[in-house]
Amino acid sequence: MTDTTPNSVLNSGASTAKNSMTTGQAPLVGGPTGMELLDFHREPEDAVFGDARVGYVLVALWHRGRLLMVRVRGRDCWELPGGKIEPGEMPRQAAARELREESGQEVAPERLRFAGFARTVVGPERRMMYGALFTAETDVPAPFTPCEEIAAVHWREGSEPLEGGAVRTADEYLAALCRP
Repeated sequence: MTDTTPNSVLNSGASTAKNSMTTGQAPLVGGPTGMELLDFHREPEDAVFGDARVGYVLVALWHRGRLLMVRVRGRDCWELPGGKIEPGEMPRQAAARELREESGQEVAPERLRFAGFARTVVGPERRMMYGALFTAETDVPAPFTPCEEIAAVHWREGSEPLEGGAVRTADEYLAALCRP
């Protein structure tokens, strides 16, 4: 089942490309890093897709209505914490690990709420992949220490502009789907 996003997200200035070279399908949103979000599926967490694998996770972590964003070194882009699912790792465990590694925020895997799957195309080769989206809220954010991968974090309120790079449009779109 494909879900749609509220008009407020669609009308927020999100850029869209004319079509995806891989699928011929117009993406929901494109963005500054070349990732295109093709659609969003609210399927069971253990769903398997025939057209591509579930290869990455994203976490929309909220604190008092603010969304945690991370700035990855070398990309000059703000995005949701997340990353690659390691061999033998379940998406839920990968989400908790990536959140901790990238931002210092500790959320037990069982506290993460599964929101659905983003179907995306990435990179110059236009590789299709699914990403598992999780969400949670925290009462007390942990302090952040910059690391080799992540230069900064920010608890973003609404659509406030962030210094140091553009906000990944697909991540904004996905976060709006699971706003508390």
